[in-house]
Amino acid sequence: MNILVIAELDNGQLADATLSAVAAAKQLAAAHGQADIELLLAGHELGHAVSACASVEGVNEVLWVDAPHYAGAVAENIAGLVVDLVESRRIKAVIAASTSLGKNICPRIAALLDVAQVSDVTAINGVGSYVRPIYAGNIMLTCESLDPVQVLTVRPTAFDKVALTGQASVTRIDGQPDSGLSTLIGRELSQSDRPVLASAPIVVSGGRGMGSGDNYRRLLEPLADRLGAALGASRAAVDAGYVPNDYQVGQTGKIVAPELYLAVGISGAIQHLAGMSDAKVIVAINKDPDAPIFQIADYGLEGDLNELVPQLTECLA
Repeated sequence: MNILVIAELDNGQLADATLSAVAAAKQLAAAHGQADIELLLAGHELGHAVSACASVEGVNEVLWVDAPHYAGAVAENIAGLVVDLVESRRIKAVIAASTSLGKNICPRIAALLDVAQVSDVTAINGVGSYVRPIYAGNIMLTCESLDPVQVLTVRPTAFDKVALTGQASVTRIDGQPDSGLSTLIGRELSQSDRPVLASAPIVVSGGRGMGSGDNYRRLLEPLADRLGAALGASRAAVDAGYVPNDYQVGQTGKIVAPELYLAVGISGAIQHLAGMSDAKVIVAINKDPDAPIFQIADYGLEGDLNELVPQLTECLA
């Protein structure tokens, strides 16, 4: 059994989510008894990332494809490449992290292979048996797949990242011609000195209770700076225009599992809880004593956030 993991890059560097995807692949390989893990690195002029991929623990071989039309990880081109590898290398499982990239590529792969994808896997019981959340995480479902090729996206926060202590071989392979179905025109990246939201150990999030974008920035940015935290937000705050949508934590945003999560002015709608309930410690600040967020919070402060947040920031000085 060969397992193919799709490598994801973040600003040219190997993304932490890939290390979690390889951890999931190792569990699947162990369940099978004997399996090789192959890591696909597809892009253009990414020679600097090859050594990082080769050092991922548990990977037996890195498949390196370099061509201009793979730049930007255009989904149609990557999906076609993976399907070709599945057929030529007798791959029985394809795994990607449940990120924007994985969610974009894997459904196309599954459709081309005529198999059912299993999304957002949080645990692997064995080959073809997986646990995944449904109903916004209220129910954890154990599902079974009998398809000849398993196509999985795995939740990065559910699998501990593997170390960079491996010594995999690297094979340069030929890609396919450009499908011509889509072209990357450009990409606008937000710049920030703060940690990346999806992998930050501390997250400070604000909700509709912040009242305005100015209030969000005035209160939460100093607190986040004191803690060295990433900034997040509920969907309500994003929809109200307080912050950009890349701040959103929740079922339709980013899934986070930090050591510490501070929810400020967030009521705790199920959509939001689905994205942060795995945090190790949850602290909630809300003036409503009946807010659902208090039901899952480890610590709660009931009161006016306009008074409590500056006091908390001052205490951290």
